[in-house]
Amino acid sequence: MQELYGTPDSTLDEFVSRFLAWARETESSHRCMVMVRDGLVIGMSWLAITQRVPHPSAFERISGDVQCVYVVPDERDRGPGGKLIEAVLAWARDLGLERVTVHSSDWAVSAYSRHGFEVSPRLLQVEVGQGYAG
Repeated sequence: MQELYGTPDSTLDEFVSRFLAWARETESSHRCMVMVRDGLVIGMSWLAITQRVPHPSAFERISGDVQCVYVVPDERDRGPGGKLIEAVLAWARDLGLERVTVHSSDWAVSAYSRHGFEVSPRLLQVEVGQGYAG
């Protein structure tokens, strides 16, 4: 992922340690799926799950946000990304999510579109933080 986000601010060992702690703390709200080929991880996807405010006709409401679908460069354009998107959407259906959103990079919009994601005139956003420097 360094090609997307640049040089890390910490060593790989520090990042892994912090990431593992984060994953343990957020396991109830963030689900990870990995794709393995010949014993090596070649891709991953993350689904963030959010409880929504109840309304009279549906008290239990849950939505999801695909926060990452990543495939190692050598495996891109060979199908793993699409399979990960399909798997995340199947997972969302199994969990009974109302909707799933994604904030896509420009080059991945077509991949999400092929799997049913559409632009919505009612889904708005504002960027309020600085986020990562990428």
